[in-house]
Amino acid sequence: QVQLVESGGGLVQPGGSLRLHCAASGFTFSSAAMNWYRQAPGKEREFVARITSGGSTKYADSVKGRFTISRDNAKNTVHLQMNSLKPEDTAVYYCNVFQFRHFWGQGTQVTVSS
Repeated sequence: QVQLVESGGGLVQPGGSLRLHCAASGFTFSSAAMNWYRQAPGKEREFVARITSGGSTKYADSVKGRFTISRDNAKNTVHLQMNSLKPEDTAVYYCNVFQFRHFWGQGTQVTVSS
């Protein structure tokens, strides 16, 4: 079965960096587009970044130039490098893949605060 396990969240000061990881299993990872979403308290879940099987990337305007998504097909992992973090980046970050339906990880909390 499809499993997605996120890690790497934490508390960071404004302007700092974090690197999130998502370990995937249960499907052909190298053939799948992978996504990161986030959900802040009281808000709807929103798209953050996407990487296709071929390595093409897409970002939400709010994170463009600050976040970088990457993948390691040998290790079935996808990463999200987050730089220049802002308090408004505070959210639970979720890894996502669509395999006939959407699958989600359990999420990892990112808190940006001084």
